[in-house]
Amino acid sequence: MSTQADYEIYSSRELNAPVEMVYQAFANPLHLKKWWGPNEFTNTIHEFDLRPEGKWLLTMHGPEKGNYENSSVFKTVVPNKLVAWTRLSQPLFDMEVQFEKLNDSTSKISFRMIFKTVEACEKIKSFALPKNEENFDRLEKELLNM
Repeated sequence: MSTQADYEIYSSRELNAPVEMVYQAFANPLHLKKWWGPNEFTNTIHEFDLRPEGKWLLTMHGPEKGNYENSSVFKTVVPNKLVAWTRLSQPLFDMEVQFEKLNDSTSKISFRMIFKTVEACEKIKSFALPKNEENFDRLEKELLNM
Protein backbone atom coordinates (compact mmCIF):
# COMPACT_ATOMS: atom_id res chain seq x y z
CA MET A 1 0.00 0.00 0.00
CA SER A 2 1.35 3.44 -0.93
CA THR A 3 1.65 6.22 1.59
CA GLN A 4 1.16 9.93 0.99
CA ALA A 5 4.95 10.37 0.99
CA ASP A 6 5.19 8.05 -2.03
CA TYR A 7 3.25 10.63 -4.05
CA GLU A 8 5.14 13.72 -2.85
CA ILE A 9 8.50 15.42 -3.09
CA TYR A 10 9.24 17.78 -0.19
CA SER A 11 12.11 20.26 0.11
CA SER A 12 12.63 23.14 2.54
CA ARG A 13 15.20 25.69 3.60
CA GLU A 14 15.57 28.09 6.51
CA LEU A 15 16.49 31.57 5.27
CA ASN A 16 18.07 34.59 6.93
CA ALA A 17 15.33 36.93 5.74
CA PRO A 18 11.94 37.97 7.07
CA VAL A 19 9.01 35.97 5.72
CA GLU A 20 7.58 39.08 4.02
CA MET A 21 10.77 39.49 1.97
CA VAL A 22 10.84 35.81 1.01
CA TYR A 23 7.22 36.03 -0.09
CA GLN A 24 7.97 39.14 -2.18
CA ALA A 25 10.86 37.30 -3.85
CA PHE A 26 8.20 34.90 -5.13
CA ALA A 27 5.25 37.25 -5.59
CA ASN A 28 7.17 39.86 -7.61
CA PRO A 29 7.96 38.45 -11.08
CA LEU A 30 10.97 40.80 -11.37
CA HIS A 31 12.58 38.89 -8.50
CA LEU A 32 11.06 35.49 -9.24
CA LYS A 33 12.51 35.28 -12.75
CA LYS A 34 16.02 35.68 -11.32
CA TRP A 35 15.91 32.66 -9.01
CA TRP A 36 13.23 30.25 -10.18
CA GLY A 37 14.63 26.98 -11.47
CA PRO A 38 17.97 25.15 -11.41
CA ASN A 39 21.41 26.71 -11.75
CA GLU A 40 22.13 28.51 -15.02
CA PHE A 41 18.49 28.52 -16.13
CA THR A 42 16.90 31.83 -17.09
CA ASN A 43 13.21 32.61 -17.25
CA THR A 44 10.81 34.57 -19.37
CA ILE A 45 7.58 35.12 -17.48
CA HIS A 46 4.75 35.70 -19.96
CA GLU A 47 1.91 35.88 -17.44
CA PHE A 48 1.85 35.88 -13.65
CA ASP A 49 -1.63 36.52 -12.26
CA LEU A 50 -1.09 35.69 -8.59
CA ARG A 51 -4.66 35.00 -7.48
CA PRO A 52 -6.88 31.90 -7.35
CA GLU A 53 -7.64 30.81 -10.95
CA GLY A 54 -4.90 33.16 -12.22
CA LYS A 55 -2.47 31.84 -14.81
CA TRP A 56 1.30 31.50 -14.59
CA LEU A 57 2.97 31.06 -17.96
CA LEU A 58 6.75 30.99 -18.25
CA THR A 59 9.51 29.69 -20.44
CA MET A 60 12.54 28.26 -18.67
CA HIS A 61 15.65 28.55 -20.85
CA GLY A 62 18.21 25.79 -20.33
CA PRO A 63 21.92 26.69 -20.12
CA GLU A 64 22.95 24.59 -23.11
CA LYS A 65 19.85 24.27 -25.21
CA GLY A 66 16.15 23.95 -24.93
CA ASN A 67 13.23 26.03 -23.86
CA TYR A 68 10.82 24.51 -21.39
CA GLU A 69 7.28 25.88 -21.51
CA ASN A 70 5.46 25.87 -18.18
CA SER A 71 1.75 26.50 -17.76
CA SER A 72 0.02 26.52 -14.40
CA VAL A 73 -3.09 27.86 -12.71
CA PHE A 74 -3.01 29.15 -9.14
CA LYS A 75 -5.38 27.46 -6.68
CA THR A 76 -4.54 29.14 -3.36
CA VAL A 77 -2.84 32.44 -2.57
CA VAL A 78 -2.44 33.45 1.07
CA PRO A 79 0.20 36.22 1.22
CA ASN A 80 3.22 35.40 3.41
CA LYS A 81 1.81 31.89 4.06
CA LEU A 82 0.99 29.71 1.04
CA VAL A 83 0.83 29.69 -2.75
CA ALA A 84 -0.47 26.57 -4.48
CA TRP A 85 -0.96 25.78 -8.14
CA THR A 86 -1.71 22.99 -10.58
CA ARG A 87 0.64 22.43 -13.51
CA LEU A 88 -1.09 22.17 -16.87
CA SER A 89 2.11 21.21 -18.72
CA GLN A 90 4.27 18.11 -18.30
CA PRO A 91 5.27 16.90 -15.84
CA LEU A 92 1.86 17.16 -14.20
CA PHE A 93 1.67 17.74 -10.45
CA ASP A 94 0.27 20.12 -7.86
CA MET A 95 2.74 22.45 -6.17
CA GLU A 96 2.57 24.10 -2.77
CA VAL A 97 5.04 26.73 -1.64
CA GLN A 98 4.74 27.48 2.05
CA PHE A 99 6.25 30.52 3.74
CA GLU A 100 6.78 30.26 7.50
CA LYS A 101 7.90 33.00 9.88
CA LEU A 102 10.45 31.64 12.36
CA ASN A 103 11.18 35.02 13.95
CA ASP A 104 11.46 38.65 12.77
CA SER A 105 14.59 38.00 10.71
CA THR A 106 14.39 34.33 9.67
CA SER A 107 11.88 32.24 7.83
CA LYS A 108 11.40 28.89 6.17
CA ILE A 109 10.28 28.14 2.63
CA SER A 110 9.07 24.72 1.59
CA PHE A 111 8.15 23.13 -1.72
CA ARG A 112 5.68 20.25 -1.84
CA MET A 113 5.21 18.60 -5.24
CA ILE A 114 2.17 16.32 -5.20
CA PHE A 115 1.71 13.72 -7.96
CA LYS A 116 -1.29 11.59 -8.92
CA THR A 117 0.72 8.36 -9.07
CA VAL A 118 3.75 6.89 -7.32
CA GLU A 119 5.27 6.20 -10.76
CA ALA A 120 5.00 9.85 -11.83
CA CYS A 121 6.61 10.93 -8.55
CA GLU A 122 9.45 8.43 -8.86
CA LYS A 123 10.29 9.66 -12.39
CA ILE A 124 10.94 13.16 -11.06
CA LYS A 125 12.23 12.57 -7.51
CA SER A 126 15.86 11.67 -8.32
CA PHE A 127 16.59 15.01 -9.99
CA ALA A 128 13.94 17.24 -8.34
CA LEU A 129 15.49 17.08 -4.87
CA PRO A 130 18.96 18.38 -5.87
CA LYS A 131 17.42 20.89 -8.32
CA ASN A 132 15.17 22.24 -5.55
CA GLU A 133 18.32 22.82 -3.49
CA GLU A 134 19.82 24.80 -6.41
CA ASN A 135 16.58 26.77 -6.52
CA PHE A 136 16.90 27.62 -2.83
CA ASP A 137 20.57 28.63 -3.35
CA ARG A 138 19.49 31.02 -6.08
CA LEU A 139 16.72 32.40 -3.85
CA GLU A 140 19.25 33.12 -1.09
CA LYS A 141 21.38 35.11 -3.57
CA GLU A 142 18.35 37.08 -4.77
CA LEU A 143 17.35 37.90 -1.18
CA LEU A 144 20.79 39.47 -0.66
CA ASN A 145 20.10 41.78 -3.61
CA MET A 146 16.66 42.89 -2.47
